[in-house]
Amino acid sequence: MTDSNDPFADRPYTPRDQRDDAHESSDARPTEADAGPSGSEQPPAPAATSYPTGHEYAEATNEAPLRDHDVTEQIDTGRPTTEQPTEHTSQWDREPTTNLGTASTGAAAASASEYGQPSGSAPSDPFVPSDTATGAAAFGTAGSGIAGSGTGGSGDGGATSSARRPRRGRTLIAAVAIAALAGAAGYGGSYLQGQNGGGNGSAPISSLDSGNQATQTNLPASAVEQVASKVLPSVVQVNVKGSSESGSGTGIIISSDGEILTNNHVVAPAADGGTVTVAFSDGTNVEAEIVGRDPVTDVAVIKAQNQSGLQPATLGSSADLKVGQDVVAIGSPFGLESTVTTGIVSALNRPVTSSDGTGAQTPTVFPAVQTDAAINPGNSGGPLVDLDGNVIGINSAIRAGSSGGGQSGSIGLGFAIPVDLAKNISQQILAGDEVEHAQIGVTVRPAVSGDEITGIGAEINAVSEGSAGAEAGLQEGDIITAVNGNPVASSDALVASIRAYQPGESVEVTLLRDNESQNVDVELGSDLNAG
Repeated sequence: MTDSNDPFADRPYTPRDQRDDAHESSDARPTEADAGPSGSEQPPAPAATSYPTGHEYAEATNEAPLRDHDVTEQIDTGRPTTEQPTEHTSQWDREPTTNLGTASTGAAAASASEYGQPSGSAPSDPFVPSDTATGAAAFGTAGSGIAGSGTGGSGDGGATSSARRPRRGRTLIAAVAIAALAGAAGYGGSYLQGQNGGGNGSAPISSLDSGNQATQTNLPASAVEQVASKVLPSVVQVNVKGSSESGSGTGIIISSDGEILTNNHVVAPAADGGTVTVAFSDGTNVEAEIVGRDPVTDVAVIKAQNQSGLQPATLGSSADLKVGQDVVAIGSPFGLESTVTTGIVSALNRPVTSSDGTGAQTPTVFPAVQTDAAINPGNSGGPLVDLDGNVIGINSAIRAGSSGGGQSGSIGLGFAIPVDLAKNISQQILAGDEVEHAQIGVTVRPAVSGDEITGIGAEINAVSEGSAGAEAGLQEGDIITAVNGNPVASSDALVASIRAYQPGESVEVTLLRDNESQNVDVELGSDLNAG
């Protein structure tokens, strides 16, 4: 079928062996078959035609007549010719213009309209084959003629001057390539815009439309996560109610049948006929009884009733702790059971004097493990553990940041009883023994330097007769500055340091006597033997 808008419809193709030497007229036009086989029967060709000028074709041979696609191939190769055909108004033979891709009238406009575009615009489909004649016209160098004649072209695509120099076939290829690249870029941009939802009519995209995705299912468990998984089943919430007060704290399971280590100040309100219950990590609640408690070190042991198969915690050692190592605190701050917080060991052997806050109990002094892990009221009695899940301390006290009457929270200053001390005391309690504590047998006061500000040690006021200090030769006025190499800056610091040892152990005491430093070995005694 012939397109009525085809600019070549009135110029049918003529084989070489049917041509003569006469020049074709300026209004001669090739047929639609010049653009390639159409699949339909083609009309007979006029007798007198010749190849159009404007291109250098392959030289003539005695071979059989060329087919339509042969003409296209020769145009594309641009091989030189020795003969100069007469000039001819074909869209293939015009010089490129600076006004690329802008058809105005004539065949170029008609070619554009074949692709659904208005006259004067290029077709939007970038995938039109570059060897299609009408496509070349639409993408090519159309001006005012059929394929554009630069300046001076007529509106109906009239003949150009014979003085115009010929052009090689590669010029057409370059023009078509530029058009194809420009079209592909435009299509690609439109495609991406459509994919990103920027095009008109595209469906909106919402995060709520996607399915639920589990988070971190394929990630390895962190060290803290592994610690929590290991230790949480061994931690309980301790609830107490006495005649005048009630509260809650935390405890550590130390036996499969329900023995639990905690702080004395947690269970003290229920010591005289009160009630103690424990809540396990699985939500089970049972009653418990107080086995024993030690106000001096703030350690107590309770036992959950009728229990078996519980998972006891692993007790580590506080002797080899390092400042800066990672630790995890677990407890029930403000009643929020199984709360896990993290931090580091901030200091060791920190002398801490603590009480229950009511003034009813004698303050206790112990050599604390200081940590910045968040510890709040309710964490008392809970474990401070290393990253292997070993208990290295019993959380006991915090430095309050508020001077008001209400409870205050963590300010990064938490203190734990060293597990070695807590283990020693709990073993005595469980054995049914009266708890004893190591002592030197001296009374002391803080010693300060000449500026009356800087603490330099613990000055001995008196030495008890027959005590460990008396046997070691300690004297009134001696200033103790260190115990086993650990500095002692105050009287509380000396008491806390000795609390870390057991009766019968020997320690090296460094002291100042008459402004001279000396070391003295002292075998520690027991407070049970004090007169």
